Amino acid sequence: MAKLVECVPNFSEGRDRNVIKQITDAIESVEGAELKDVDPGADTNRVVVTFVGSPEAAKEAAFRAIARAAEVIDMSKHSGAHPRMGATDVCPFVPVSDVTMEDCARLARELGQRVGDQLGIPVYLYENAATRPERRSLANIRRGEYEGLAEKLADPQWRPDFGPTTFNARAGATVIGAREFLIAYNIDLNSRCKDHATDIAFELREKGRSARRGETRPFYYRGEVLKHSEGRFLCGSCDLQAKTAAELFAHTKGAHEYDLAELCRLHDQDPGNLIGASALKPGLFHHCRAIGWEVPQYDRVQISINLTDYRVTPPHVVLDKARELAAERGLVVTGSEIVGLVPLPAMVEAGRHYLRKQGRSTGIPLDDVLATAVQSMGLADVQAFDIREKVLGYPKADPGALVQKKTDDLVHEVSRESPAPGGGSVAALAGALGAALASMVANLTAGKAKDELGQFRQVAEEAQALKDGLLEAVDADANAFSGYMSAMRLPKGTVEERAARKAAMDRELEAVIGVPLETARRSLRAMEAALLVGRTGNASSVSDAGVGALAAFTGVMGGILNVLINLGGLEDAAYVDQMRATVADLEKRARQLLEETLAIVRARMPLPAR
Repeated sequence: MAKLVECVPNFSEGRDRNVIKQITDAIESVEGAELKDVDPGADTNRVVVTFVGSPEAAKEAAFRAIARAAEVIDMSKHSGAHPRMGATDVCPFVPVSDVTMEDCARLARELGQRVGDQLGIPVYLYENAATRPERRSLANIRRGEYEGLAEKLADPQWRPDFGPTTFNARAGATVIGAREFLIAYNIDLNSRCKDHATDIAFELREKGRSARRGETRPFYYRGEVLKHSEGRFLCGSCDLQAKTAAELFAHTKGAHEYDLAELCRLHDQDPGNLIGASALKPGLFHHCRAIGWEVPQYDRVQISINLTDYRVTPPHVVLDKARELAAERGLVVTGSEIVGLVPLPAMVEAGRHYLRKQGRSTGIPLDDVLATAVQSMGLADVQAFDIREKVLGYPKADPGALVQKKTDDLVHEVSRESPAPGGGSVAALAGALGAALASMVANLTAGKAKDELGQFRQVAEEAQALKDGLLEAVDADANAFSGYMSAMRLPKGTVEERAARKAAMDRELEAVIGVPLETARRSLRAMEAALLVGRTGNASSVSDAGVGALAAFTGVMGGILNVLINLGGLEDAAYVDQMRATVADLEKRARQLLEETLAIVRARMPLPAR
């Protein structure tokens, strides 16, 4: 797998398309950097740009973009709703594949030094590249924003990690770092009042808010702020009044399981001197930052959210809670918006979440799962949402792939005089059809009374995964011989060359054998799924389970035959014997499964009328 890094720089320009294009052109000028998304906001006057590439390509593209932004953006004339420090406000690197977080932190440090030295822009490092604990938080670094930057640069505690300490009025400062994948997620409300969005944002975010009492319903912000006083330290999560701050800290840790001292620091309160400070209560979700803002472009307000670990706090969970909180306040969530890209696993889990809430099976094709997520989350509420462009990791098939052909074109292609696609591809397709039928019967049974334990939903999901893997094998089998053919073309003029050529051919042939062997194994698992749904699935679809078993049996036997025919080219007797034993066992199990499944299918089918 190739090394791949994502970079998501934010630039302080969201209105002038020409300026934005000059920046993105700089990114695209780097070979190996692929621009994935450009998301400008007129009201925030900010554009979020997403691109991916090899580590070195991503670093070079980021430098060119920062340099161009410093030329075309004048921060002394900038205004917008989003917090910002510079022309390039923030530039994080995110590991995608075969790259560690430390690799990304190294990229951040190298880029930061180059930006500081060559462009004369003050640079702060944040998150996993931070040089000090207090600089991990982007919010801490950005506090005071551009307007307070000159004063910050003069403070020895806030000396930049790279670059000058003099104020660069045009470019401001840039924050560069390495972080986990961040989902920038906005929730739309049917309101034009920023306070409404902020009220819900403060409930959701990890940092929480000042505790209040009195008229807190429907809007919490209308209540009276509670403040600590001598001998009266108030818990923001319950009615406790402690006599000392230490007693309060112990209470919140034991009764409510949160560290109040840390929460105080997030709110710029001194845990050692709380008298006169407001009582605090934490928010609902970890790894969640949120504010409310007004977006005239959309004629509404939004809850603007950054989810810094979607595996802990996924967007659909936050959305469901926001809907509850909005309803309590007489508001309606009209939809939501993904800014930039969103990882495929987050969207899949969201789709499955809403399918489960509807009592439907989750074992359906990937596009259907994703469409459910898009519809249920209202992701097309304010802007179009194209899963092929917005979902990072969405499988994009080669337009020339066999599986992209129409059915009749594929059959015609198999019938031609070329050796590929041949029996291996057909075996994989047969196995995929068998898995698809098993999934169909499972889906028709899922949610019914006989599926109290949800086993059919699980079978449907597993069968879908088998189907997708076998579809990939249709092309993998046709392409498998390319490496073998390359090995055959190696020179063979000397004894040494002939030996090297034979060794390379053997290695490639073993790789060729691996494709149909995996086809046989996956098809066998599809047969097991067909047996299960045939035994207890929807009775009216029992014949489909039988056909699925037969199709998958063809996948098993086709895979086995393609393994056996290629064993003849190998001289490694031990490997050949092992493969023969493996496929013999697969065939034995497949024949037993087919016999058992067909017997069950016939027994469950209604007798024909006499």
